[in-house]
Amino acid sequence: MIGIVMAGGKGSRMSLTGEKLLLKYKKPVILHVLDALRDSNCFSKILAITSSNSPQTKKFLEENSIELFNTPGDGYVNDLNLVLKSLNDFVLIASADLPFLDGDIIKKIITQCNLENVWTTIIITKKFLDSLHLSSDYWFEFENQQCCYSGISLVNAEKILTMENISEKFIIIDDKRIAFNLNTKQDYDLLGTA
Repeated sequence: MIGIVMAGGKGSRMSLTGEKLLLKYKKPVILHVLDALRDSNCFSKILAITSSNSPQTKKFLEENSIELFNTPGDGYVNDLNLVLKSLNDFVLIASADLPFLDGDIIKKIITQCNLENVWTTIIITKKFLDSLHLSSDYWFEFENQQCCYSGISLVNAEKILTMENISEKFIIIDDKRIAFNLNTKQDYDLLGTA
């Protein structure tokens, strides 16, 4: 199994100068996420996905001897498609801005996913996010509840030819370790109180 961390975004929703992935919370969040994947002991390889949109992040990861996969920076879906087409294994995809992610929740996610599914996405309920005073820009209904994406998916890359017509399965895991996603300055400010 391969773990990948998506770290090629511009960080534009953060409305700060510099890249949000370099924000520090004990240590840079990107390193925290990579360490969580390592600590899970679930992966034969761990890659950070970078692009020209995040030159500081790329340089920082190179300086920390992290294996990189560089993409053109044509958007999340296009970049992820490029990565998945080059891999031939199960892949756990994680956002680079999950400051509470740890090895235990990664193991829990992997054990809860049916490896027969091509694509399993971990989602969080609005009720749980509200309890943490967090919000999302995108909600959808699943099992009669408002939900949002956690930034974590488990994919059988061997069965992915294109990103179109993929049957996506959802699993709700209401857990602070995956719910807290640093997308905005408000999220970062809340991090200090969490």
